[in-house]
Amino acid sequence: MKTCTDWTGLSPKDRGAAAAIGNFDGVHLGHQAVIDIARGAAARHGAPLGIVTFEPHPREYFAPAAPPFRLMNAEAKQHRLQKLGVEKLYQLPFDSRLSALTPEEFAHEVIADGLGLCHVVVGTDFCFGKGRKGTAQDLMRFGAAMGFDVTLAPLVEGAAGAVSSTAIRQALGEGRPRDAARMLGHWHRIEGAVLHGDKRGRDLGFPTANMTIRGLHPPRFGIYAVTVDVLSGPHAGTYLGVSSIGTRPQFGANMPNCETFLFDFSGDLYGTHLSVALVEFLRPEARFESIDALIAQMTRDVFRAQEVLDGL
Repeated sequence: MKTCTDWTGLSPKDRGAAAAIGNFDGVHLGHQAVIDIARGAAARHGAPLGIVTFEPHPREYFAPAAPPFRLMNAEAKQHRLQKLGVEKLYQLPFDSRLSALTPEEFAHEVIADGLGLCHVVVGTDFCFGKGRKGTAQDLMRFGAAMGFDVTLAPLVEGAAGAVSSTAIRQALGEGRPRDAARMLGHWHRIEGAVLHGDKRGRDLGFPTANMTIRGLHPPRFGIYAVTVDVLSGPHAGTYLGVSSIGTRPQFGANMPNCETFLFDFSGDLYGTHLSVALVEFLRPEARFESIDALIAQMTRDVFRAQEVLDGL
């Protein structure tokens, strides 16, 4: 998958895609339906399948101090889109220049002239341009005048109603990763580099790979059965494990993070990148009377996670 981070100065081979446009936070089943429509358009046009998205998310740009809401960081989104067969990822910088474009200017300067898209797919609730004043119907009108086709994708309904990032955030916040997975079409994942921490897990007999969750919507704090893809380094592969997500109350006040213990693993993961998939919430995080009590509970957590993961 080729990633382009601007809409100007593209080579001819990077222009002309049939692309879905949106933020695609979570790349859930609704997003995947939009991408599948774009895939069909790409086949009809003999064009590459593209995605147009924005980094940072516009909500982050306009309200940087708001609580974290993202389901995915940019790295996780790229990995998921690549698995779906996306060939061109136009990850446009959402900045003062882009945010100031009127709907017509966005259609002309970005879609038609900049990216040269032959076909655009958006949801029926799509809004764009300065002040989000452009509608999906406006985009169809601009496309007819500027030479690109437009398809409007209907909302996808799940068993509990419309599939949305909001509903997925609620499920994760309540410790229901399997419900979130049913809307996502895949396990919810936390991805990023393994960072140096306090190394307490090693002292307790459970060495962990530590990752930040900064900028992400936090799942319910607690212990999870997980599967782990080591994405880089000599230990690349898939493992089973147990993760603690939260503030580690046993050791005072701490920034929230994700600490993962991999079963049957020995090696150095510092600096490598992991993708941690949340499978089942096991228990809330807690403070114990002693370190020995904590270790005993961690041992039970490992056994319980193994039981859960053996059933996958």
